[in-house]
Order: sequence, then structure tokens, then C-alpha cells
Amino acid sequence: MPVAFSRRVASRVRAAVALTAATLAAGLPAAATAQPWQQYGTENGEWRSFAGDTASSRYSPLTQIDGDNFGDLEIAWRWRLVDEFISKTTPGGGEWWAPLDTIVEALEAETPNLYRTGHRPHFGRFQATPLMVGGVLYFNTPLSQGVAIDAATGRTLWVFNPKTYEEGTPTMSSTWRQRGVTYWTDGEGDERIYWGTGNGHLVCVAAQTGQPCEDFGEGGMVDAMVGLPRADRSQRDYLNALLYSINSPPIVVRDKLIHGSQVADRRITKEAVPGWVRAWDVRTGEHAWDFHTVPASPDEYGADTWLNGSWRYSGNANVWSYLSGDDELGYVYMPTGTTTNDYYGGQRLGDNLFSETLICVDVETGERVWHFQAVHHGLWDYDFPAAPNLLDITVDGRPIRAVAQISKQAFVYTFDRVTGEPVWPIEERPVPTETNIPGEVVSPTQPFPTRPAPFDYQGLAIDDLVDFTPEIREMAVQAVEGFTFGPLFTPPTLPIDGNRGTIIRPPAGGAPRPGGAARGTETGRWLGAAGSAV
Repeated sequence: MPVAFSRRVASRVRAAVALTAATLAAGLPAAATAQPWQQYGTENGEWRSFAGDTASSRYSPLTQIDGDNFGDLEIAWRWRLVDEFISKTTPGGGEWWAPLDTIVEALEAETPNLYRTGHRPHFGRFQATPLMVGGVLYFNTPLSQGVAIDAATGRTLWVFNPKTYEEGTPTMSSTWRQRGVTYWTDGEGDERIYWGTGNGHLVCVAAQTGQPCEDFGEGGMVDAMVGLPRADRSQRDYLNALLYSINSPPIVVRDKLIHGSQVADRRITKEAVPGWVRAWDVRTGEHAWDFHTVPASPDEYGADTWLNGSWRYSGNANVWSYLSGDDELGYVYMPTGTTTNDYYGGQRLGDNLFSETLICVDVETGERVWHFQAVHHGLWDYDFPAAPNLLDITVDGRPIRAVAQISKQAFVYTFDRVTGEPVWPIEERPVPTETNIPGEVVSPTQPFPTRPAPFDYQGLAIDDLVDFTPEIREMAVQAVEGFTFGPLFTPPTLPIDGNRGTIIRPPAGGAPRPGGAARGTETGRWLGAAGSAV
């Protein structure tokens, strides 16, 4: 494990990437300007969780900024990213500070081929959603550094650097990006910040100081790869990247710290690390349980959906996006991705539970409560791209504690989050099965929700092509000539014998964005964003 380094600082060097805060130049009462922290909590201004709360509401009731005064916003401060100037561990446990490129060159000189070609450490993908607690912003950087800054001034309060870049490039699915951190408090003064790293560790530091919590794991860190089948730190994928990373923030439910993972994607071998969802004691880092998204033995539930014992070597089926939780019920909701390989399943025939599945798990035991598989024998990389939203709704006069899961294929699957019963019928319908890929056996049916209606285009037909003018229409027809295309779930094909492959719509990138959807608590509306593509 690299030697981590924590420091409290007051200023930072310049960098090309910045965090920007805005304030209103006019239009607010003087009292509102003078007391920027008068509103706290999800209801009054704080943002203590990646998605606002463990229910993934992504909703804030703040009204200070609206359509009338948005144009009056001005920059209040800018914060320069700390990843440009970093340190390297030296013999004897010392620190050598230098610009990022200088440190990287020194590491490569010591360990040739340390990084994936073209993917040396960089900081261009600053994706973290800051938390705001007590007037402090908490987040992590592309190089897995944890940071706290004063939300009013942008002054850096502390930085904790686990130095994960000393081990290699994170998995090809994530490379150098992190999406946020997790805040926890016992309500009696113990406040902690957690995040995952590009080299598959969990970090725990004191929220006030950034110092590692010595009672958590080993010096404030837990190696989340320990105990995972086929997870070997000495190995790399075919692109020379690490096999396992964590770049989405964990969730805390009933003092369990639960996380998903990034697993090397689109592998050219059938063997891969399984994307089990893992839970740890939030105080000590002691391992609590694993949920096997890929079975680990022939007698486990779902093992019979992996023909020929293919669970023995298959991997992925990971939660690379985000988790949701219900503290009252003690349930965690896990949206999983596709298993190995994303577009070929000849080596893993069967439905392949629990890939592309929404799973409800008891947080105390890790036992399955209920599940719903949205894609049988996935061949389209239709991972669930976002956390499910926990909603309290009324249908035909009946109150329902619901969970709504957005999907890449532009469906919203809605269930009673206690029982797993669909709120509206979900029908198994026939889908195309013809493919020229040797050994592939396509599932003859897939689930189709009857409500709500799809929120984006699904499948492709000639009539869908652009027709602004006859000339443009003819160009569009020529562009798709020779491709296989059709309704949703048209299977992949090989570009041979005159066939150019399959056009998938929505594509693997999906209709929604990883930010997912939000609930409007005051309006009763559920809101999501979509981007049409092929």
C-alpha cells in the first residue's frame, strides 16, 4: 500500500481545473447575503450525501436562486485543483514534492510500464459532487485525493493523499476520475469522510482535520480487493490497467459502509473479477458481508442461471454507479451492470443473475430480500447507470413505498420497495434472437414495463431516419445500409458476409446520464434527463 499523506493547507498552486462558486450580485435581501449558512440539512441547504440523501432524492428546496435572478450570479471564488502538484514517497518514508508530470516520470523510471499507454495520471476529469456539511465542502479529486474547503471562501482546509497513482492506472472503465465522498457522524462529535480509490481501497479520515482514522482498517484504509475471487494486485488487464477500482462514493445505512466498484470492462478473456457489493463496519472497517452478484458456489441462488458452471470464471456484474438505502427498513438497493463480456455471452449461457438487476438486500445480513433482472443474458452493455430513487407515491388511492430505477434502455422500473412487487405490470415480451455470432444464444424474451412510457427512442427503423430534405434522407439511408438494426434488444452481429454489424438504440452509453433522476418533493414529479443517440 502506498504511504498516504495528510496535510492542512491554506492555499494551493495553480491548476488547469477549478471548482467555482457563484453568488448573487443583486436581488437578495441583505440578511440573506450576510448569513449564507442560515439554512442547513437536506431541507435547508446542506448536502450531506452524494444524491442529497440515502434515498437518492437529488432534491433541494432552496429558493434563493431562481429563473429571475440566475442571470445575476457572479463568481465568488475559484479553487485550484490540488492534483497538479503532488508528492512521491521516498526511501525512509519521506516526501518529495514536484509537479504531477515530474512525479509521474520518476515513478515510471522506477517501474517501467507502470501505467496504461496514453493514460498516465492526469486531472482533466473532475467529476466529484461536493458535499456541504457545516459550511465545509468535501470531495475527492481525479487522483483520489480527499479535500475539504471552506464553502464561503474557497480556502483549502485539508488534503489527504493516499497516493494511489503510485500503483498504476485505475481500471479501464474509470481511469482517472472520482465521483465523490461519503459523510458520516455518530451525532456525538465523531465525524468522518470516506471514499474509494483508483487502486481499490477505502479511505476514512476525520472530517475536521483530514487525518486518517487509526481505528478504521489499517491506518485509516481498507484494501477492498482482499477476499475477492480473481482479484490479484500483481495482475493487469489487457490494456495494462488495474483490475479493480472504486470511484463512486459508498453509502452508509445503519452503520454499515457499503460500496460497489469498477471492474475492468470489455475483457478479451472470459475470466474477470466479480463485482460483489461489499459492506464494512463504519467505525472499524471490519468486513461485514458480501453480496455475490456473480455466484461463488453451485448451491447459491442464481447459480443455475449460469450454464456449464460459467459463474466459476465470469466477473463484473458490478455496481459502478450508486447505491440507495432505506434506514427505516434496513434495506440497500443495488443496481448492477453487465457481466463479462459486455457484448458476447457464448461463454456464459443463461440469464446470468445478478447482472443488470435491481437487488434489495438486508443491510444487517447482506441477504437478498428481492430482486428484479431487467436484462436477461445481457449483450448490449445496458448497465443500470444510476442509483434508484426511493419514492412514497399513491396509486389508485393506495400509498406505496416505492423504488424507481432508471435504465440505459430508457425504461423506468417501479416497484414496491418493501416487497419487490411491480407497481405497474412488467411484461415478458418476445425480442429478436437472430445473430451470426458463433456460440451465442440470445434470450427469447425481455422485460417491458407497461408504465411509465419509455422516455427516449428505442430501436431503429428506416422511418426513424432524418428526412429534412429528400437528399438528406437518401444520405441517411445510405449511411445505415448493410447494418443490422431493428427493435429494442436486437442482438449484436459480426461484420462479416456483407453485414456491417448492429446499430443499437439506445446505445451502450444509454439514454440517461449517470446523474440519474430526481424527485420533486413539493411537485410530486419525478425528473430525469435523456440524450438520444445510436
